[in-house]
Amino acid sequence: MEKLIKELEERKRAIREKDAEKRAGSQHKKGKLTAWERIDLLLDKDSFCEINPFVTSRVTDFGMDKKRTPGDAVITGYGRINGRKVFLFSQDFTSLGGSLGEMHAQKIVRIQDLAMENGCPLIQMNDSGGARIQEGILSLNGYGMIFRRNSLASGVIPQFSLILGPSAGGAVYSSGLSDFVFMVRGVSRMYITGPDVIKRVAGEEIGHEELGGADVHAQVSGVAHFAHDSEKECFEAVRRLLSYLPSNTYEDPPYREPDQELSPDEEINSLIPLDPEESYDVHEVIDRVFDRGSFMEVHEEYAMNVVVGLARLYGHVVGIVANQPEFMAGVLDINASDKIARFVRFCDCFNIPLINLIDTPGYLPGSTQEFDGIIRHGAKILYAYSEATVPKIVLIMRKAYGGAYIALCSRDMAYDRVLAYPCADIAVMGAEGAVAIIFRKEIAAAEDPEKRLEELKEAYMKKFGGPYLSASYGLVDQVIVPAQTRMELFKALDSVLEKQVTRPEKKHGNIPL
Repeated sequence: MEKLIKELEERKRAIREKDAEKRAGSQHKKGKLTAWERIDLLLDKDSFCEINPFVTSRVTDFGMDKKRTPGDAVITGYGRINGRKVFLFSQDFTSLGGSLGEMHAQKIVRIQDLAMENGCPLIQMNDSGGARIQEGILSLNGYGMIFRRNSLASGVIPQFSLILGPSAGGAVYSSGLSDFVFMVRGVSRMYITGPDVIKRVAGEEIGHEELGGADVHAQVSGVAHFAHDSEKECFEAVRRLLSYLPSNTYEDPPYREPDQELSPDEEINSLIPLDPEESYDVHEVIDRVFDRGSFMEVHEEYAMNVVVGLARLYGHVVGIVANQPEFMAGVLDINASDKIARFVRFCDCFNIPLINLIDTPGYLPGSTQEFDGIIRHGAKILYAYSEATVPKIVLIMRKAYGGAYIALCSRDMAYDRVLAYPCADIAVMGAEGAVAIIFRKEIAAAEDPEKRLEELKEAYMKKFGGPYLSASYGLVDQVIVPAQTRMELFKALDSVLEKQVTRPEKKHGNIPL
Protein backbone atom coordinates (compact mmCIF):
# COMPACT_ATOMS: atom_id res chain seq x y z
CA MET A 1 0.00 0.00 0.00
CA GLU A 2 2.81 2.42 0.78
CA LYS A 3 4.09 2.02 -2.77
CA LEU A 4 0.63 2.79 -4.20
CA ILE A 5 0.21 5.80 -1.94
CA LYS A 6 3.59 7.11 -3.01
CA GLU A 7 2.64 6.64 -6.66
CA LEU A 8 -0.63 8.53 -6.10
CA GLU A 9 1.16 11.42 -4.46
CA GLU A 10 3.67 11.57 -7.29
CA ARG A 11 0.90 11.60 -9.89
CA LYS A 12 -0.87 14.45 -8.11
CA ARG A 13 2.34 16.40 -7.73
CA ALA A 14 3.23 15.87 -11.39
CA ILE A 15 -0.12 17.24 -12.57
CA ARG A 16 0.46 20.56 -10.84
CA GLU A 17 4.24 20.81 -11.07
CA LYS A 18 5.04 19.49 -14.56
CA ASP A 19 6.64 22.33 -16.50
CA ALA A 20 5.15 24.67 -13.88
CA GLU A 21 7.91 27.24 -14.18
CA LYS A 22 7.78 27.24 -17.96
CA ARG A 23 3.98 27.49 -17.98
CA ALA A 24 3.98 30.29 -15.43
CA GLY A 25 6.58 32.19 -17.42
CA SER A 26 4.47 31.91 -20.56
CA GLN A 27 1.44 33.36 -18.79
CA HIS A 28 3.34 36.03 -16.90
CA LYS A 29 4.89 37.35 -20.13
CA LYS A 30 1.33 38.05 -21.31
CA GLY A 31 0.48 39.79 -18.04
CA LYS A 32 -1.66 36.82 -16.95
CA LEU A 33 -1.71 34.45 -13.99
CA THR A 34 -1.76 30.67 -14.30
CA ALA A 35 -4.91 28.64 -13.73
CA TRP A 36 -3.61 27.48 -10.33
CA GLU A 37 -2.48 30.96 -9.29
CA ARG A 38 -5.99 32.24 -9.98
CA ILE A 39 -7.58 29.57 -7.82
CA ASP A 40 -5.15 30.22 -4.97
CA LEU A 41 -5.73 33.98 -5.15
CA LEU A 42 -9.54 33.80 -5.36
CA LEU A 43 -10.33 31.20 -2.71
CA ASP A 44 -9.78 31.07 1.03
CA LYS A 45 -6.33 29.65 1.82
CA ASP A 46 -6.05 25.85 1.43
CA SER A 47 -9.79 25.47 0.81
CA PHE A 48 -9.69 24.15 -2.77
CA CYS A 49 -10.55 20.51 -3.48
CA GLU A 50 -9.92 19.38 -7.05
CA ILE A 51 -12.30 17.04 -8.87
CA ASN A 52 -11.35 14.82 -11.83
CA PRO A 53 -7.64 15.74 -11.99
CA PHE A 54 -6.73 12.60 -13.96
CA VAL A 55 -9.21 13.03 -16.82
CA THR A 56 -7.66 13.02 -20.30
CA SER A 57 -8.97 13.25 -23.86
CA ARG A 58 -10.03 10.06 -25.65
CA VAL A 59 -9.49 11.43 -29.16
CA THR A 60 -6.61 10.02 -31.22
CA ASP A 61 -7.04 11.88 -34.53
CA PHE A 62 -4.48 14.44 -35.71
CA GLY A 63 -1.90 13.15 -33.25
CA MET A 64 -3.98 14.08 -30.22
CA ASP A 65 -3.03 10.80 -28.53
CA LYS A 66 0.48 12.24 -28.17
CA LYS A 67 -0.73 15.53 -26.68
CA ARG A 68 -2.81 14.21 -23.81
CA THR A 69 -2.38 15.92 -20.47
CA PRO A 70 -4.02 15.08 -17.10
CA GLY A 71 -6.95 17.40 -16.45
CA ASP A 72 -7.48 18.09 -20.17
CA ALA A 73 -6.70 21.83 -19.92
CA VAL A 74 -9.17 22.74 -17.18
CA ILE A 75 -9.00 22.58 -13.38
CA THR A 76 -12.35 21.88 -11.70
CA GLY A 77 -13.44 21.62 -8.09
CA TYR A 78 -14.84 23.51 -5.14
CA GLY A 79 -13.56 25.71 -2.35
CA ARG A 80 -14.63 28.52 -0.08
CA ILE A 81 -14.83 32.31 -0.28
CA ASN A 82 -15.16 33.97 3.12
CA GLY A 83 -16.13 30.57 4.45
CA ARG A 84 -18.91 29.94 1.92
CA LYS A 85 -18.72 27.05 -0.53
CA VAL A 86 -18.42 27.77 -4.26
CA PHE A 87 -17.85 25.52 -7.26
CA LEU A 88 -15.53 26.65 -10.03
CA PHE A 89 -13.45 25.81 -13.04
CA SER A 90 -10.28 27.48 -14.28
CA GLN A 91 -9.20 26.93 -17.88
CA ASP A 92 -5.46 26.37 -18.39
CA PHE A 93 -4.26 28.23 -21.48
CA THR A 94 -0.79 26.67 -21.13
CA SER A 95 -2.26 23.25 -21.90
CA LEU A 96 -3.63 22.86 -25.44
CA GLY A 97 -4.45 26.57 -25.38
CA GLY A 98 -7.19 25.90 -22.84
CA SER A 99 -9.25 24.57 -25.76
CA LEU A 100 -12.55 22.86 -25.07
CA GLY A 101 -12.88 19.24 -26.12
CA GLU A 102 -15.15 16.39 -25.11
CA MET A 103 -13.62 15.56 -21.70
CA HIS A 104 -12.84 19.22 -20.93
CA ALA A 105 -16.56 19.91 -21.36
CA GLN A 106 -17.55 16.86 -19.31
CA LYS A 107 -15.49 18.18 -16.40
CA ILE A 108 -17.18 21.57 -16.57
CA VAL A 109 -20.63 20.01 -16.82
CA ARG A 110 -19.93 17.91 -13.73
CA ILE A 111 -19.08 21.06 -11.76
CA GLN A 112 -22.21 22.83 -13.03
CA ASP A 113 -24.35 19.90 -11.90
CA LEU A 114 -22.70 19.78 -8.48
CA ALA A 115 -23.17 23.53 -8.00
CA MET A 116 -26.87 23.19 -8.78
CA GLU A 117 -27.38 20.10 -6.63
CA ASN A 118 -25.66 21.73 -3.66
CA GLY A 119 -27.17 25.19 -4.13
CA CYS A 120 -23.79 26.93 -4.41
CA PRO A 121 -22.53 29.78 -6.61
CA LEU A 122 -20.64 28.84 -9.79
CA ILE A 123 -17.51 30.72 -10.89
CA GLN A 124 -16.20 30.29 -14.44
CA MET A 125 -12.61 31.40 -15.12
CA ASN A 126 -12.25 31.53 -18.88
CA ASP A 127 -8.88 31.54 -20.66
CA SER A 128 -9.29 29.50 -23.82
CA GLY A 129 -8.55 29.46 -27.50
CA GLY A 130 -12.07 28.14 -28.07
CA ALA A 131 -13.31 24.85 -29.46
CA ARG A 132 -10.70 22.12 -29.93
CA ILE A 133 -10.84 21.78 -33.70
CA GLN A 134 -9.22 18.34 -33.65
CA GLU A 135 -12.24 16.99 -31.75
CA GLY A 136 -14.75 18.48 -34.19
CA ILE A 137 -18.41 17.99 -33.32
CA LEU A 138 -17.56 16.70 -29.84
CA SER A 139 -16.34 20.19 -28.94
CA LEU A 140 -19.51 21.82 -30.24
CA ASN A 141 -21.63 19.27 -28.38
CA GLY A 142 -19.69 20.11 -25.23
CA TYR A 143 -20.62 23.79 -25.52
CA GLY A 144 -24.27 22.80 -25.95
CA MET A 145 -24.20 20.84 -22.69
CA ILE A 146 -22.61 23.79 -20.87
CA PHE A 147 -25.03 26.38 -22.26
CA ARG A 148 -28.05 24.30 -21.31
CA ARG A 149 -26.86 24.05 -17.73
CA ASN A 150 -26.12 27.78 -17.62
CA SER A 151 -29.75 28.34 -18.59
CA LEU A 152 -31.15 25.82 -16.10
CA ALA A 153 -29.05 27.30 -13.30
CA SER A 154 -30.18 30.85 -14.10
CA GLY A 155 -32.16 32.23 -11.18
CA VAL A 156 -31.28 29.23 -9.01
CA ILE A 157 -27.62 29.92 -8.17
CA PRO A 158 -25.45 32.98 -8.88
CA GLN A 159 -23.17 32.46 -11.90
CA PHE A 160 -20.02 34.53 -12.42
CA SER A 161 -17.87 34.55 -15.56
CA LEU A 162 -14.32 35.86 -15.29
CA ILE A 163 -12.77 36.52 -18.70
CA LEU A 164 -9.03 36.15 -18.03
CA GLY A 165 -7.69 35.71 -21.54
CA PRO A 166 -9.27 35.03 -24.92
CA SER A 167 -12.88 33.91 -25.20
CA ALA A 168 -14.05 33.69 -28.79
CA GLY A 169 -16.75 32.16 -30.95
CA GLY A 170 -19.35 29.99 -29.25
CA ALA A 171 -17.43 30.09 -25.96
CA VAL A 172 -18.68 33.60 -25.23
CA TYR A 173 -22.27 32.48 -24.82
CA SER A 174 -21.65 30.76 -21.51
CA SER A 175 -20.54 34.15 -20.19
CA GLY A 176 -23.52 35.81 -21.85
CA LEU A 177 -25.80 33.42 -19.96
CA SER A 178 -24.22 34.07 -16.56
CA ASP A 179 -25.31 36.73 -14.08
CA PHE A 180 -22.13 38.80 -13.97
CA VAL A 181 -19.18 39.15 -16.34
CA PHE A 182 -15.81 40.37 -15.04
CA MET A 183 -13.02 41.51 -17.38
CA VAL A 184 -9.43 42.71 -16.93
CA ARG A 185 -7.92 45.47 -19.04
CA GLY A 186 -5.09 44.29 -21.29
CA VAL A 187 -5.83 40.64 -20.49
CA SER A 188 -9.43 39.90 -21.43
CA ARG A 189 -10.82 39.77 -24.94
CA MET A 190 -14.21 38.47 -25.96
CA TYR A 191 -15.88 38.38 -29.37
CA ILE A 192 -17.84 36.14 -31.70
CA THR A 193 -15.49 36.69 -34.65
CA GLY A 194 -11.93 37.94 -34.20
CA PRO A 195 -10.05 40.68 -36.06
CA ASP A 196 -8.63 38.31 -38.67
CA VAL A 197 -12.05 37.01 -39.71
CA ILE A 198 -13.52 40.50 -39.73
CA LYS A 199 -10.71 41.74 -41.98
CA ARG A 200 -11.12 38.82 -44.35
CA VAL A 201 -14.92 39.01 -44.55
CA ALA A 202 -15.66 42.72 -44.13
CA GLY A 203 -12.33 44.34 -45.00
CA GLU A 204 -12.31 46.12 -41.62
CA GLU A 205 -9.08 46.38 -39.65
CA ILE A 206 -9.43 46.42 -35.88
CA GLY A 207 -7.29 45.26 -32.97
CA HIS A 208 -8.15 42.65 -30.33
CA GLU A 209 -8.47 45.21 -27.52
CA GLU A 210 -10.54 47.64 -29.62
CA LEU A 211 -12.87 44.84 -30.72
CA GLY A 212 -13.35 42.85 -27.55
CA GLY A 213 -11.38 44.35 -24.68
CA ALA A 214 -12.62 45.11 -21.19
CA ASP A 215 -13.43 48.79 -21.78
CA VAL A 216 -15.36 48.05 -24.98
CA HIS A 217 -17.63 45.59 -23.21
CA ALA A 218 -17.92 47.67 -20.03
CA GLN A 219 -18.73 50.94 -21.81
CA VAL A 220 -20.15 50.19 -25.26
CA SER A 221 -21.71 46.73 -25.55
CA GLY A 222 -22.71 46.37 -21.89
CA VAL A 223 -21.65 42.70 -21.92
CA ALA A 224 -19.20 43.20 -19.03
CA HIS A 225 -20.55 44.30 -15.66
CA PHE A 226 -17.11 45.00 -14.19
CA ALA A 227 -13.76 46.03 -15.73
CA HIS A 228 -10.58 45.93 -13.63
CA ASP A 229 -6.93 46.88 -13.97
CA SER A 230 -5.55 43.58 -12.66
CA GLU A 231 -6.59 40.00 -11.97
CA LYS A 232 -6.04 40.55 -8.26
CA GLU A 233 -8.43 43.51 -8.30
CA CYS A 234 -10.92 41.38 -10.22
CA PHE A 235 -10.82 38.59 -7.63
CA GLU A 236 -11.29 41.08 -4.80
CA ALA A 237 -14.43 42.35 -6.57
CA VAL A 238 -15.75 38.80 -6.96
CA ARG A 239 -15.27 38.14 -3.27
CA ARG A 240 -16.98 41.40 -2.38
CA LEU A 241 -19.94 40.82 -4.69
CA LEU A 242 -20.52 37.36 -3.23
CA SER A 243 -20.81 38.93 0.24
CA TYR A 244 -24.11 40.53 -0.85
CA LEU A 245 -25.66 37.41 -2.36
CA PRO A 246 -27.35 34.32 -1.02
CA SER A 247 -25.90 31.01 -2.22
CA ASN A 248 -29.15 30.18 -4.00
CA THR A 249 -32.69 31.36 -4.61
CA TYR A 250 -34.01 29.55 -1.51
CA GLU A 251 -31.94 31.67 0.87
CA ASP A 252 -32.08 35.30 1.96
CA PRO A 253 -29.15 37.66 1.34
CA PRO A 254 -26.56 37.75 4.16
CA TYR A 255 -27.45 40.16 6.94
CA ARG A 256 -24.64 42.13 8.60
CA GLU A 257 -24.85 43.91 11.93
CA PRO A 258 -24.91 47.65 11.11
CA ASP A 259 -22.19 49.90 12.49
CA GLN A 260 -24.06 53.09 11.57
CA GLU A 261 -27.23 54.44 13.15
CA LEU A 262 -30.36 55.70 11.37
CA SER A 263 -29.79 59.26 12.55
CA PRO A 264 -30.82 62.29 10.41
CA ASP A 265 -28.37 63.81 7.93
CA GLU A 266 -29.11 67.48 7.45
CA GLU A 267 -26.75 67.77 4.48
CA ILE A 268 -29.14 65.73 2.34
CA ASN A 269 -31.58 68.66 2.54
CA SER A 270 -29.28 70.65 0.29
CA LEU A 271 -28.18 67.88 -2.12
CA ILE A 272 -31.22 68.09 -4.44
CA PRO A 273 -31.37 71.43 -6.37
CA LEU A 274 -34.86 72.93 -6.56
CA ASP A 275 -34.24 74.06 -10.14
CA PRO A 276 -35.36 71.05 -12.25
CA GLU A 277 -32.78 71.94 -14.90
CA GLU A 278 -29.85 71.82 -12.49
CA SER A 279 -27.92 68.56 -12.28
CA TYR A 280 -26.34 66.76 -9.33
CA ASP A 281 -24.58 63.44 -8.74
CA VAL A 282 -26.94 60.82 -7.35
CA HIS A 283 -23.94 58.96 -5.90
CA GLU A 284 -23.81 61.64 -3.21
CA VAL A 285 -27.34 60.73 -2.14
CA ILE A 286 -26.58 57.00 -2.20
CA ASP A 287 -23.43 57.42 -0.14
CA ARG A 288 -25.28 59.36 2.57
CA VAL A 289 -28.43 57.25 2.73
CA PHE A 290 -27.10 53.68 2.71
CA ASP A 291 -24.64 52.04 5.09
CA ARG A 292 -21.28 53.77 4.88
CA GLY A 293 -19.06 52.36 2.12
CA SER A 294 -21.50 49.57 1.27
CA PHE A 295 -22.52 50.57 -2.25
CA MET A 296 -21.13 48.31 -5.00
CA GLU A 297 -22.07 49.65 -8.41
CA VAL A 298 -22.88 47.29 -11.29
CA HIS A 299 -22.44 48.30 -14.94
CA GLU A 300 -20.76 51.47 -13.71
CA GLU A 301 -19.55 52.63 -17.13
CA TYR A 302 -22.52 51.53 -19.23
CA ALA A 303 -25.74 53.55 -19.71
CA MET A 304 -24.56 56.06 -17.14
CA ASN A 305 -27.89 57.91 -17.13
CA VAL A 306 -28.98 55.31 -14.58
CA VAL A 307 -27.09 53.87 -11.62
CA VAL A 308 -27.68 50.33 -10.35
CA GLY A 309 -25.91 48.34 -7.67
CA LEU A 310 -26.03 46.59 -4.31
CA ALA A 311 -25.76 48.19 -0.89
CA ARG A 312 -26.85 47.68 2.69
CA LEU A 313 -29.50 49.61 4.55
CA TYR A 314 -29.07 49.14 8.30
CA GLY A 315 -27.45 45.77 7.63
CA HIS A 316 -29.96 44.53 5.05
CA VAL A 317 -28.85 43.94 1.45
CA VAL A 318 -30.83 45.98 -1.09
CA GLY A 319 -30.66 46.59 -4.82
CA ILE A 320 -30.60 50.25 -5.87
CA VAL A 321 -31.95 51.68 -9.13
CA ALA A 322 -31.36 55.43 -9.45
CA ASN A 323 -31.61 58.01 -12.19
CA GLN A 324 -28.40 60.01 -12.69
CA PRO A 325 -29.29 63.69 -13.36
CA GLU A 326 -25.61 64.39 -13.99
CA PHE A 327 -25.71 62.30 -17.19
CA MET A 328 -28.38 62.95 -19.86
CA ALA A 329 -30.57 64.43 -17.09
CA GLY A 330 -31.36 60.89 -15.90
CA VAL A 331 -33.52 60.16 -18.93
CA LEU A 332 -34.40 56.56 -19.83
CA ASP A 333 -33.17 55.24 -23.18
CA ILE A 334 -32.71 51.82 -24.77
CA ASN A 335 -29.48 50.93 -22.97
CA ALA A 336 -30.71 52.21 -19.62
CA SER A 337 -33.87 50.15 -20.02
CA ASP A 338 -31.88 46.97 -20.61
CA LYS A 339 -29.57 47.77 -17.71
CA ILE A 340 -32.43 48.33 -15.27
CA ALA A 341 -34.52 45.36 -16.38
CA ARG A 342 -31.63 42.90 -16.14
CA PHE A 343 -30.62 44.14 -12.68
CA VAL A 344 -34.20 44.09 -11.36
CA ARG A 345 -34.71 40.52 -12.54
CA PHE A 346 -31.45 39.43 -10.91
CA CYS A 347 -32.47 40.98 -7.58
CA ASP A 348 -35.86 39.32 -7.77
CA CYS A 349 -34.24 35.93 -8.46
CA PHE A 350 -32.19 36.14 -5.28
CA ASN A 351 -34.61 37.79 -2.85
CA ILE A 352 -32.94 41.19 -2.80
CA PRO A 353 -35.36 44.08 -2.04
CA LEU A 354 -35.38 46.95 -4.54
CA ILE A 355 -35.18 50.67 -3.76
CA ASN A 356 -35.73 53.18 -6.59
CA LEU A 357 -34.35 56.73 -6.31
CA ILE A 358 -36.22 58.66 -8.99
CA ASP A 359 -35.46 61.89 -10.79
CA THR A 360 -36.19 61.57 -14.51
CA PRO A 361 -37.89 63.61 -17.23
CA GLY A 362 -39.07 60.41 -18.93
CA TYR A 363 -38.02 58.35 -21.93
CA LEU A 364 -35.56 59.81 -24.44
CA PRO A 365 -37.39 61.15 -27.54
CA GLY A 366 -36.00 60.89 -31.07
CA SER A 367 -36.26 58.88 -34.27
CA THR A 368 -33.09 56.89 -33.53
CA GLN A 369 -34.57 55.59 -30.28
CA GLU A 370 -37.88 54.80 -31.97
CA PHE A 371 -36.25 53.00 -34.90
CA ASP A 372 -34.01 50.99 -32.56
CA GLY A 373 -36.99 49.78 -30.55
CA ILE A 374 -37.42 51.95 -27.46
CA ILE A 375 -40.97 50.59 -27.16
CA ARG A 376 -39.70 47.02 -26.90
CA HIS A 377 -36.74 47.88 -24.68
CA GLY A 378 -38.72 50.26 -22.46
CA ALA A 379 -41.32 47.54 -21.97
CA LYS A 380 -38.64 45.38 -20.38
CA ILE A 381 -38.63 47.66 -17.34
CA LEU A 382 -42.40 47.37 -17.02
CA TYR A 383 -42.19 43.60 -17.30
CA ALA A 384 -39.32 43.24 -14.84
CA TYR A 385 -40.94 45.31 -12.10
CA SER A 386 -44.40 43.82 -12.63
CA GLU A 387 -42.92 40.33 -12.40
CA ALA A 388 -40.79 41.04 -9.32
CA THR A 389 -42.20 39.84 -6.00
CA VAL A 390 -39.45 41.15 -3.70
CA PRO A 391 -40.12 44.26 -1.59
CA LYS A 392 -40.17 47.32 -3.89
CA ILE A 393 -39.78 50.83 -2.49
CA VAL A 394 -39.73 54.15 -4.35
CA LEU A 395 -38.39 57.54 -3.35
CA ILE A 396 -39.32 60.31 -5.80
CA MET A 397 -36.60 62.89 -5.26
CA ARG A 398 -37.54 65.43 -7.92
CA LYS A 399 -38.98 64.78 -11.42
CA ALA A 400 -41.13 61.75 -12.26
CA TYR A 401 -42.80 62.28 -15.61
CA GLY A 402 -44.78 60.27 -18.12
CA GLY A 403 -44.00 56.67 -18.95
CA ALA A 404 -40.93 56.71 -16.70
CA TYR A 405 -43.21 57.53 -13.76
CA ILE A 406 -45.37 54.51 -14.57
CA ALA A 407 -42.38 52.18 -14.88
CA LEU A 408 -40.42 53.35 -11.85
CA CYS A 409 -42.95 54.83 -9.40
CA SER A 410 -46.56 53.88 -10.03
CA ARG A 411 -48.40 52.17 -7.18
CA ASP A 412 -50.28 50.13 -9.77
CA MET A 413 -46.96 48.47 -10.68
CA ALA A 414 -47.24 46.86 -7.22
CA TYR A 415 -44.71 49.05 -5.46
CA ASP A 416 -45.01 48.46 -1.72
CA ARG A 417 -44.15 51.99 -0.60
CA VAL A 418 -43.94 55.25 -2.53
CA LEU A 419 -42.19 58.11 -0.74
CA ALA A 420 -41.49 61.61 -2.06
CA TYR A 421 -39.52 64.71 -1.15
CA PRO A 422 -41.45 68.02 -0.87
CA CYS A 423 -39.75 69.14 -4.11
CA ALA A 424 -41.01 66.11 -6.06
CA ASP A 425 -42.90 66.90 -9.27
CA ILE A 426 -45.15 64.08 -10.51
CA ALA A 427 -46.91 64.60 -13.82
CA VAL A 428 -47.47 63.47 -17.38
CA MET A 429 -44.79 65.97 -18.38
CA GLY A 430 -43.07 69.13 -17.12
CA ALA A 431 -45.23 72.19 -16.44
CA GLU A 432 -43.93 74.20 -19.39
CA GLY A 433 -44.62 71.42 -21.88
CA ALA A 434 -48.06 70.74 -20.45
CA VAL A 435 -49.10 74.41 -20.50
CA ALA A 436 -47.77 74.87 -24.03
CA ILE A 437 -50.10 72.10 -25.22
CA ILE A 438 -53.20 72.80 -23.11
CA PHE A 439 -53.17 76.58 -23.66
CA ARG A 440 -51.59 76.68 -27.11
CA LYS A 441 -54.20 78.97 -28.65
CA GLU A 442 -54.44 81.27 -25.64
CA ILE A 443 -50.67 81.73 -25.51
CA ALA A 444 -50.47 82.41 -29.25
CA ALA A 445 -53.21 85.07 -29.01
CA ALA A 446 -51.68 86.87 -26.01
CA GLU A 447 -50.05 90.28 -26.40
CA ASP A 448 -46.98 88.92 -24.64
CA PRO A 449 -46.86 85.14 -25.24
CA GLU A 450 -43.79 84.60 -23.05
CA LYS A 451 -45.33 86.44 -20.11
CA ARG A 452 -48.62 84.56 -20.50
CA LEU A 453 -46.77 81.25 -20.69
CA GLU A 454 -45.02 81.98 -17.38
CA GLU A 455 -48.33 83.00 -15.73
CA LEU A 456 -50.08 79.85 -16.88
CA LYS A 457 -47.09 77.75 -15.92
CA GLU A 458 -47.11 79.18 -12.39
CA ALA A 459 -50.83 78.52 -12.03
CA TYR A 460 -50.43 74.99 -13.35
CA MET A 461 -47.62 74.24 -10.91
CA LYS A 462 -49.64 75.61 -8.00
CA LYS A 463 -52.56 73.34 -8.79
CA PHE A 464 -50.90 70.20 -10.16
CA GLY A 465 -47.21 70.41 -9.19
CA GLY A 466 -45.51 68.88 -6.19
CA PRO A 467 -46.24 65.59 -4.46
CA TYR A 468 -49.41 66.49 -2.58
CA LEU A 469 -51.99 65.91 -5.32
CA SER A 470 -50.61 62.41 -5.81
CA ALA A 471 -50.61 61.94 -2.03
CA SER A 472 -54.26 63.00 -1.89
CA TYR A 473 -55.08 60.20 -4.34
CA GLY A 474 -53.14 57.70 -2.21
CA LEU A 475 -50.50 57.29 -4.93
CA VAL A 476 -47.76 58.65 -2.65
CA ASP A 477 -47.71 57.07 0.81
CA GLN A 478 -45.65 59.71 2.57
CA VAL A 479 -43.89 63.00 1.88
CA ILE A 480 -40.64 63.00 3.83
CA VAL A 481 -37.92 65.42 4.88
CA PRO A 482 -34.72 64.61 2.94
CA ALA A 483 -32.66 64.57 6.15
CA GLN A 484 -34.83 61.66 7.35
CA THR A 485 -34.31 59.59 4.18
CA ARG A 486 -32.25 56.82 5.77
CA MET A 487 -34.72 56.29 8.59
CA GLU A 488 -37.80 56.51 6.37
CA LEU A 489 -36.44 54.08 3.79
CA PHE A 490 -35.54 51.59 6.50
CA LYS A 491 -38.99 51.85 8.07
CA ALA A 492 -40.55 51.23 4.68
CA LEU A 493 -38.25 48.27 4.09
CA ASP A 494 -38.81 46.83 7.54
CA SER A 495 -42.58 46.89 7.03
CA VAL A 496 -42.43 44.65 3.94
CA LEU A 497 -39.43 42.38 4.51
CA GLU A 498 -41.66 39.36 5.14
CA LYS A 499 -44.10 39.96 2.27
CA GLN A 500 -45.34 36.92 0.36
CA VAL A 501 -46.77 37.11 -3.15
CA THR A 502 -48.56 34.37 -5.07
CA ARG A 503 -48.46 34.53 -8.85
CA PRO A 504 -50.76 32.76 -11.36
CA GLU A 505 -49.45 29.32 -12.24
CA LYS A 506 -47.91 29.24 -15.72
CA LYS A 507 -44.96 27.84 -17.60
CA HIS A 508 -43.27 31.24 -17.88
CA GLY A 509 -44.00 34.71 -19.19
CA ASN A 510 -42.79 36.16 -22.49
CA ILE A 511 -40.59 39.16 -21.69
CA PRO A 512 -40.28 41.52 -24.71
CA LEU A 513 -36.70 40.62 -25.55
